[in-house]
Amino acid sequence: MLKIAVASDNGMVTEHFGHCEGFMIFDTEDNKIIKSETLVNPGHRPGFLPNFLADRGVNVIISGGMGGGAIDIFNERNVEVVVGASGSAQTAVEKYLKGELKTTGSICHKHSHSDKCGK
Repeated sequence: MLKIAVASDNGMVTEHFGHCEGFMIFDTEDNKIIKSETLVNPGHRPGFLPNFLADRGVNVIISGGMGGGAIDIFNERNVEVVVGASGSAQTAVEKYLKGELKTTGSICHKHSHSDKCGK
């Protein structure tokens, strides 16, 4: 089983990982979604969210953009990071499972410029 989290707002992939309203967590098996739940974002604090998700068994995180510090922590926790995604969270997961969703490496360098993330 693969557990995939998507940083999302209203079911859509969010541009900025740390400031999303929640994380849609998809349990997948045999490249199919078997269960999904939404966790409310418990708050943006440096280094907290990657560990929060990794501690819940997440294997993959999908987001529009993400800061380098978060990416480093996910890498240390063996969580695959896919950034540059957009559109429906569920569609992004389905594309990932088909091998059609590739990371763009879009890293947000300044929190104050979240409007430029992922572009």
